[in-house]
Amino acid sequence: MTATPELSDDEKHLAELGYTQELNRSWSGFSNFAISFSIISILAGCFTSFGLGWNNGGPAAIAWGWPIVSAFILIIGVCMSELVSAYPTSGGIYWWASKLGGVRAGYYTGWLNLIGLIAIVASVAYGCATFLDSTIGFFTTSADGTDSSYTSGQLGRIFLYFVAILVIAVVINIFSSHLLAVLNNISVWWHVAGAAAVVLILVIVPKHHASIGDVFGKVINNSGIFSGSTHGIAWLFFVLPISAILTQYTITGYDASAHLSEETKSAAGAAAKGIWRSIFYSAIGGWILLLAFLFAVQDSDKVSAAGGAVQSIFAQAMSAGWGGTVLLISTAGQFFCAVACLTSCSRMLFAFSRDRAVPAARQWSSLSSKKVPAKGVIVSAVVAAIITLPALVPVDINGAPVPVAFFAVVSIGVVGLYLAFAIPIYYRWRAGDSFKVGSWNLGRHYRYLAPIALIEIVVTSIIALFPTSPGGMPWDPSFAWKFVNYTPLLVGGVLILLWIFWHVSVKKWFTGPINQIGTTDLTKV
Repeated sequence: MTATPELSDDEKHLAELGYTQELNRSWSGFSNFAISFSIISILAGCFTSFGLGWNNGGPAAIAWGWPIVSAFILIIGVCMSELVSAYPTSGGIYWWASKLGGVRAGYYTGWLNLIGLIAIVASVAYGCATFLDSTIGFFTTSADGTDSSYTSGQLGRIFLYFVAILVIAVVINIFSSHLLAVLNNISVWWHVAGAAAVVLILVIVPKHHASIGDVFGKVINNSGIFSGSTHGIAWLFFVLPISAILTQYTITGYDASAHLSEETKSAAGAAAKGIWRSIFYSAIGGWILLLAFLFAVQDSDKVSAAGGAVQSIFAQAMSAGWGGTVLLISTAGQFFCAVACLTSCSRMLFAFSRDRAVPAARQWSSLSSKKVPAKGVIVSAVVAAIITLPALVPVDINGAPVPVAFFAVVSIGVVGLYLAFAIPIYYRWRAGDSFKVGSWNLGRHYRYLAPIALIEIVVTSIIALFPTSPGGMPWDPSFAWKFVNYTPLLVGGVLILLWIFWHVSVKKWFTGPINQIGTTDLTKV
């Protein structure tokens, strides 16, 4: 008889959680850190959502807001690190919520997580397409500043780039799990070296730099809300908070370390470290990068006239060649990020479908011969493309082009992911000392860290629902649907549908995470 191979510690831990080892466990701890670091991607979020900070607070909001918000996100991250150490499964936060809060909590958490991840895939890939377009525009600009061969900014062409980027990301994801791990390892060094190169260029090349007073003291309100005022209670509590979404959006997606835990060696420790370390290093690198942007500003009025787009800073601070180089570095980083985002999303869809929580679940939970959820990868990309279709509609605010649809997809990602994060953090806090911790844990510090994390998530999720211009407010005379932040409509609509489906059908058959082994007893509601 052939002897049954002995299970590794990771496989034993997974078996205790009710699952057999199906995915290929080939990722190192560094690779696990690398995918979250790549998805956070300071070369993506700091560039593509810079306008959110600039238009809703200006340099001061970015310079001070980034480190403050980052500190709160790190608190959220360490709370999640404790959870993944105890429960290292691909289902991640969905599984944690099911285990700690019951089937219904898991159901809503899983869908919020999936919505958020799809929105992040869409926003990163579209941002990459936008910067690819700008990069080509910079490199085809002649020395005298005229563009003789390429007109950047055409929405139809950008959308085609967006679809092409999604297709390439799908092909890479389907090809090999090991290739993805290698690509993410490369991505880490590209982000480190690339961000350092961008900072160095912005320090050396511009002939003039903004003053410390301008960077840390200048405030701007380009939203048009409250007539552009930068004073008063309304400005302080309605416009300025929107700038926080720059940080909240950029430093997200670190739950990828959990979603890839079933493919990571020594996952209980490695995935936990992957979450908090990716946040910590991204927070430091991102702040340095943003300060480099702000000090390179030559004329703040011209940046505002360009809708707060970071490309306008490069255009006025250096030659087209140098500007194109900076954008090329960013675009490549954004591509790495898009590939990693699709990986994380497909693993979440795989785990959620494995537990039969998604329509056509058997399709999305099936694995290819390379042990990759290929069909899940494809459907994630298709849905990401669909929710980004409003980006084809041109929008100007105060005479400047503003990507309202892109910012809406950004907000959907923030709301979906962070609300999903909040649910297991709350139930872990409520469990108190009865929670069985893993090898990486907070000790008694969870008692005050979890409430801080929950308050931050609630506040920023509300902020992400705010309209970003007067035209997005139904009571304003300038109201038009193209100005609307459709985050509350999409997220709210999905939640209503989920509530209906739960009560009409789902609660009658959905039992939460399945038990492949027969050793796990999930709490039911």
